[in-house]
Amino acid sequence: MRHRSGCDQFWQTRRMSRRQLLSAGSISALGLGISELDARRALAKEAGIRLPKKRAKACIFLFMWGGPSQLDTFDLKPHAPSEIRGDFKPISTKVPGMQIAEHFTGLASISDKVSIIRSLTHDDPAHLSSGHATLTGQLAPIVKSDADPPSSKDSPHLGSILSKFRPTGTGLPAFVAMPWKAYHPAAPGGEAPGQHGGWLGAEHDGMLLTGDLNDPKWCPEGLALPESISLGRLESRVELLKLFDSQRINLQNSTSNSAYGSHQSRAAQMISSPGVRQAFDLTRESESTRERYGRNQHGQCVLMARRLVEHGVPLVSVNWHNDGKNFWDTHGNNFNRLKNDLIPPSDQALTALLTDLDERGLLEETLVAWVGEFGRKPQIAKNNAGREHWPFCYSGLLAGGGIQPGAVYGASDKHAAYPISDPVSPQDFATTILHALGLPIETHLLDREDRPHRISSGRVLHELLT
Repeated sequence: MRHRSGCDQFWQTRRMSRRQLLSAGSISALGLGISELDARRALAKEAGIRLPKKRAKACIFLFMWGGPSQLDTFDLKPHAPSEIRGDFKPISTKVPGMQIAEHFTGLASISDKVSIIRSLTHDDPAHLSSGHATLTGQLAPIVKSDADPPSSKDSPHLGSILSKFRPTGTGLPAFVAMPWKAYHPAAPGGEAPGQHGGWLGAEHDGMLLTGDLNDPKWCPEGLALPESISLGRLESRVELLKLFDSQRINLQNSTSNSAYGSHQSRAAQMISSPGVRQAFDLTRESESTRERYGRNQHGQCVLMARRLVEHGVPLVSVNWHNDGKNFWDTHGNNFNRLKNDLIPPSDQALTALLTDLDERGLLEETLVAWVGEFGRKPQIAKNNAGREHWPFCYSGLLAGGGIQPGAVYGASDKHAAYPISDPVSPQDFATTILHALGLPIETHLLDREDRPHRISSGRVLHELLT
């Protein structure tokens, strides 16, 4: 049933201009429900705005924090000089003519499920501000900076936008991130901006799952039951009230670094829902499935992401975990780090995810993104076999959710230094995701000071959509 306020706005906006209806029609003090989102889509269609034929229901965003090397993953240059081409050889894939690095053996076998973008580009070499652009699809308040931490001026994470448009109504959060908020010890600002609700407000920060999901004893903080209370006893209202009281005390004593941020107050309520508890329960997966994704931090996070979208969470962001070795930021020992530590778990988890989603009939309605904040410099550092930051050309992947399978979009020059066709900005990448999810991308939302902000600032890569 449509809220009366939403219905009234719908009919009022029919007489507005294209720009006005997309702006005013999206601003509601009561927030946007699913029925209202459908109304906005109808208005967008009436205004002549192209929408995807079939919208994705969810997105799994795999953020390769640190910046993977395009030359050593999906855009190898075997004919370049040795100081550029590196140690890895290209291998053929299931798609004729599509080659990737030899250590992505799993992905090579299912390459017909993905699209590779080889022309991602921007000019920001800083981890923090370019991370903001990657996760929000908007420029950071201060660009080219590793000194500026998160603030209320940040644009909202893509997941925060989804939480505004698609609240679940099931007790589950609409946006979940794991296993930490991306942080870089070499950056003065520390934590990357753009990982929360930003100007949209703390109520859209999302839920943060922390800890090692591969640990047999792991369970979500705030959803764990005390040993004295069984699931059966939760049916007792008295026991439930006692549990809420204890949770409330814990929440009051918690610090700003607690896993749930502004959503701490909702944690105690979530524990009473069997459906919510099941969604977060990895022990319900078979041992063979857990092995399939990889018995490591990243693999189990990706498996959790699949569970959550299967239970109705619209967006799950898996940030590459704190491995104590600067993540994908391979300034030194680039080839050994990629070969031994980074590519194997990433390849295994991504391959398992796409295959699993396909087997479950969920791939067509689940968009999967794999990308970092930038790439690496073509010239290899002689002193330590590393590659420096390079935002001018890098690669990313999109799959499922209405994305054209088995495609290569864009091309780079002979050294993978700059795009030579179809350049794609982080804003374009994010806008395409929002569009594939069925959001009217020209919509504006109000911040806490009633200033309108457009939810996207890039173009849609229509060529990549089915």
